[in-house]
Amino acid sequence: MNVNDFNTEVDGKKVSLYTLKNGFLTMQVTNYGGRVVSLWMPDFKGSYDDIVLGYDNIDRYINNKGERYLGAVVGRCANRIGGGSFTLDGKKYELYKNAGENTLHGGEFGVDRIVWDVKSVTDDAIVLHTILPDGMDGFPGNLDITMTYTLTPENEFRVDYLATTDAPTVCNLSHHSFFNLKGEGNGSIFDHELSINGKLITVIDKNLIPTGRFISVKDTPMDFMKSKPIGKDFNVYHPQMANGNGYDFNWVLNKPIGEMGIAASVIEPESGRVMEVFTDQPGMQFYSGNFFDGKTMGKYGKPLRTHESFALETQMFPDSPNQENFPSVVLRPGEEYHHTCIYRFGVKKPRKK
Repeated sequence: MNVNDFNTEVDGKKVSLYTLKNGFLTMQVTNYGGRVVSLWMPDFKGSYDDIVLGYDNIDRYINNKGERYLGAVVGRCANRIGGGSFTLDGKKYELYKNAGENTLHGGEFGVDRIVWDVKSVTDDAIVLHTILPDGMDGFPGNLDITMTYTLTPENEFRVDYLATTDAPTVCNLSHHSFFNLKGEGNGSIFDHELSINGKLITVIDKNLIPTGRFISVKDTPMDFMKSKPIGKDFNVYHPQMANGNGYDFNWVLNKPIGEMGIAASVIEPESGRVMEVFTDQPGMQFYSGNFFDGKTMGKYGKPLRTHESFALETQMFPDSPNQENFPSVVLRPGEEYHHTCIYRFGVKKPRKK
């Protein structure tokens, strides 16, 4: 990756590419949207591949004609908000609608289309900071966010968020890397073996907006309580799979809110690459790359095709500002928003066929 292809200014602020290493993982990050541009790890033979999707220069992120959220942080309120509005303390807030009549991942700008300030960089960590102004994308309050990416000695990519506000608002930040443990552009994810630590999903309508209900995943294609290939039940009909055009659901994680626990585990059987996801959040969105069309090229000149990547986004529940029975995303002055997401990587020798 040519660092010079990322050196520019956006809105008068410097954008660059930063490289972090821990001896096992090598990650490149740009402060434009806090994006992870590349993440290199070995297979069981020691051969390295870049396992996240991305673009090869900053212009392709800024003037986006493909998937907007590759590798980015998303918010101030991640996922979907139905009707592009919510009411807080008796006042209705109208948001920027960027997903039909709904708001997705913060709206027109969110946190993925701004330049974050780089507070510090070391060999294995970068600290980013921004303040989202009151009224941006329709949200109230000046939201002050500090986000830290760390590559730990345990071969983890760790994301820590801290946010405060000067007025009542909503806050729900998440990380949106698209992974393929074979390497970007190297084929389908359907043979990746996935387990999710969740017995329920939040039910969605045809516009992918939660209805406020929950259903059990038992005896449905959404049951990943035991590890199985992602493609095993993909074509089994279920009304929710039809609404989501594949896997695009929030799982309710089997752990107390605020406590760190495992959310998911993924194994790529040929390379032996393993990824585990841990979080202190109550939910996780599993998205199976349903809307890639193969017309956009990745950073190595390979097309980004449908079902050749996946996202695992730890979060509060979608549309929480409008759902009284969901965990609250309201943040008030004097309070702190905390969120930790950990992607832990390893390798194991593939099973013999």
